[in-house]
Amino acid sequence: MFKKILIAEDADFMSSGIKVALEDMQIPTIEYAQYCDEAYLKLKKAWLDKEPFDLLVSDLSFKDNVNPQRLESGEDLIAEAKKLQPNLKTIVFSIEDKPYRIQQLCNELEVNAYVWKSNHGQKELKKAVQSVYNDEFFITPQLAHALRNKEAFEVTDYDVFLLKHLAEGLDQKEISGELKNKNIKPSSISSVEKRLKLLKENFNANNPTQLIAITKDFGLI
Repeated sequence: MFKKILIAEDADFMSSGIKVALEDMQIPTIEYAQYCDEAYLKLKKAWLDKEPFDLLVSDLSFKDNVNPQRLESGEDLIAEAKKLQPNLKTIVFSIEDKPYRIQQLCNELEVNAYVWKSNHGQKELKKAVQSVYNDEFFITPQLAHALRNKEAFEVTDYDVFLLKHLAEGLDQKEISGELKNKNIKPSSISSVEKRLKLLKENFNANNPTQLIAITKDFGLI
């Protein structure tokens, strides 16, 4: 089993389920960091001291700190941690359930496990730690569909075109006109409406304004 684990989590670690779950696995050293910069410094010091961590378990979102943070999210932390220690095992433990985010984390950052914070989160975190230790990938079963190719949602150039013009304030009729001017198909108003509806569903957006905000966060527009 892993000998040294670092938890990056802004909740009260001492009273959290993470501590209980991991202590049950008899892991000798479990350290905790409340912010990403703090977590990275712990990783770096351990690496320089030749006593590196075996595993990083990180949330994705962290509360604002009064002191400016260089690393503001779990994604930032994991990316930097892997640059420092390429063989470091990583587990995401988050309430995030958007398919696109999960795909991004698993495919681009190559995390070793994705555990959804749910009613069964603690139990699944233990399974994830054991799986990663055995060099096996783990994802919460309810979210596994996000990584199945036949169900995975792919954002296309067409989608980006729609999102950019939506962000510029164009309505569906005007976007349809822009598509026709560029000779891009499908260009009908109904096609634009259907695709935007699908984008909203995939990104869990309730309205166009929220869809624009979320896709900007992803760097799509």
